[in-house]
Amino acid sequence: MTGIPEAFAKFRSDVEAAVTRGRRAASAASAANAAQRNRNRELADQARAKQVGPDTQRPTSEDVRRVATGFREDRGLPIDRLPSGAELLAPAEESQKRTDANANPAPPPPVSGSRAVAGPSGQLPPERGDDEDFSQARILY
Repeated sequence: MTGIPEAFAKFRSDVEAAVTRGRRAASAASAANAAQRNRNRELADQARAKQVGPDTQRPTSEDVRRVATGFREDRGLPIDRLPSGAELLAPAEESQKRTDANANPAPPPPVSGSRAVAGPSGQLPPERGDDEDFSQARILY
């Protein structure tokens, strides 16, 4: 009957070794995951600040962005709305033109004419024939 306690001790030793390997693997995966999250956070901050250039980063394809967004939506995770690669890597002039094209146009300036402006009562001053009061009437009203 010495075989059963030995088998049990061997089984217990194997389980402990497996648990130790599992804990080490989980610790290593957790460290790698934390490093990747920090790197992603830095890249997102750079993208928000528009500090990304074509020589330093390669944009993510639209298919990968779409799949990643779907994955996060399905799991109820937050989604950062970041500019696309084309928007990030566009030259500043082109980006400004695109912004100007999408902006609401300013209203045209009012047409100024030679007509007098209405006074506080909303009425124009009466026209008089003498030159003396003509200039004063236009200024006051």
